[in-house]
Amino acid sequence: MDSSTANCRGLSTFHISFFYFIIITSTLLCSSSATRDLTKKSEFNTSDFIKTSCGTTLYPKLCIKTLSPYSNSIQTSPMELANSALTVSLKGAKSTTNKIAKMSKEESLGPAEAHALTDCVENMEDSVDELQKSLLEMKNLNGPDFEEKMGNVMTWVSAALTDEDTCMDGFQENSAMNAKVKATIRNYIVNVAQLTSNALALTKNLSSS
Repeated sequence: MDSSTANCRGLSTFHISFFYFIIITSTLLCSSSATRDLTKKSEFNTSDFIKTSCGTTLYPKLCIKTLSPYSNSIQTSPMELANSALTVSLKGAKSTTNKIAKMSKEESLGPAEAHALTDCVENMEDSVDELQKSLLEMKNLNGPDFEEKMGNVMTWVSAALTDEDTCMDGFQENSAMNAKVKATIRNYIVNVAQLTSNALALTKNLSSS
């Protein structure tokens, strides 16, 4: 074989290899681009779903803010949305209960504040218990008794919200109570009550869907 023939074959092999390299690279780039597009579309759909669903609550901005971190698990599932809302509410109730329990042990409190805080802790503990039962029931909704179980969830979430409101009532009814203590408790309770209200609305949506 002369050198010119060898060179031609070498060039042909190079051209073929380069051609396949271009094909494979293009395929990988297209696949990567398609994956990114699907991811962006999924993120948009989930974000849009959460935003639209939160529009049915009394506190949509708080709803979107607190549920967006759960977008990966929520996707576009009303069930996961309701579960996430209940989870957020439960976390808020537990945190608030701990804060109020800590305040109730402060030695600087007057008799009225101490009594109201003790009652409030009991109310919040009931709220935590009811939200926990709601989440457990949500895991067992399949079956012919769906409506009955959803009724239980609705009853417990409503009761949790009532307990939170009752806690606040104990401070609002006493005008002589320390204003700073009242303001602090109000901030705690208003936040968790709004979370529970949102959870109740999203659970109702699930029940009626």
